[in-house]
Amino acid sequence: MSDLAAAVRSLRYAGLDAVREFVSRTYYAVGSRTDPDPVLDADWDLLVVLDACRADVFADVVGDGDYSFDVGDTATSPASTSTEWLESVFGAATDDELADVAYVTGNPYTTRTIDTDRFGYVDEVWKHAWDDDTGTIPPRPLTDAAIRAGREADTERLVVHYMQPHFPTVFGDDDGIALDDWGDQPMSVWEELRFGKRSEADVWADYERNLEAVLEDVELLLSNVDADTAVLTADHGNAFGEHHIYGHPGGVDIPALREVPWCVTSATDEQTRDPGDGAAPATDETDADVVDERLESLGYKT
Repeated sequence: MSDLAAAVRSLRYAGLDAVREFVSRTYYAVGSRTDPDPVLDADWDLLVVLDACRADVFADVVGDGDYSFDVGDTATSPASTSTEWLESVFGAATDDELADVAYVTGNPYTTRTIDTDRFGYVDEVWKHAWDDDTGTIPPRPLTDAAIRAGREADTERLVVHYMQPHFPTVFGDDDGIALDDWGDQPMSVWEELRFGKRSEADVWADYERNLEAVLEDVELLLSNVDADTAVLTADHGNAFGEHHIYGHPGGVDIPALREVPWCVTSATDEQTRDPGDGAAPATDETDADVVDERLESLGYKT
């Protein structure tokens, strides 16, 4: 087959797949089917949010690993994207509710979605600890910032929003696929999976390894803050082709996107980690272009 014929066939398949996804996304619209479980109204002192973590991959990784917590239960997220989750959970909260919450986050959407001044304590760690080499924020700066918040913040509750297992991966080039190999376009990992340029098994394996990387830090966090009730959950999941949907588009109500972990455990500060003073650089990068670049490196079209 000539290159031109192959290109034409690829375009035809892409168009067909786009139609299928549009139909699925329209049919499975959030709000039309599944009622979400409460987040702020639930019982917890510490809420660990694992960005884009499916309930089944959490169960697989935790079930096969040696962790201080069990797989636990599942919950229905109010959203299929981070922006929807932030708006649903924090945007609808009262000032009194948020005044009692310390929020430590690696998700750049905070600067465009919610009013962080309403929290009793906030550290947008993505602003001062971004890793340009991996195109994301690795777990450790979040963990250290959360430990500082747990020990210093004058609030009753702590929310820690890690970016993993959301792509890109945070493990080294020798152990996995470098960021540049995923392609240059936003959401390329899902596009390459959609068109068969990468196998589902390979992408799933990297997704699990990204979760394993962040869970190592979650264990460190749980031994360096105090919480009678700690919950590990996610803002949303990821679709691997279910109903012709890939990634996590907004406004979609399917289990792959809405079903998230709800693992209840506890935390005790054993003082095994010194998080440092956490001094941010003099220049706080909040420029709109910087935010766009960081969102695009995570696979979002801005």
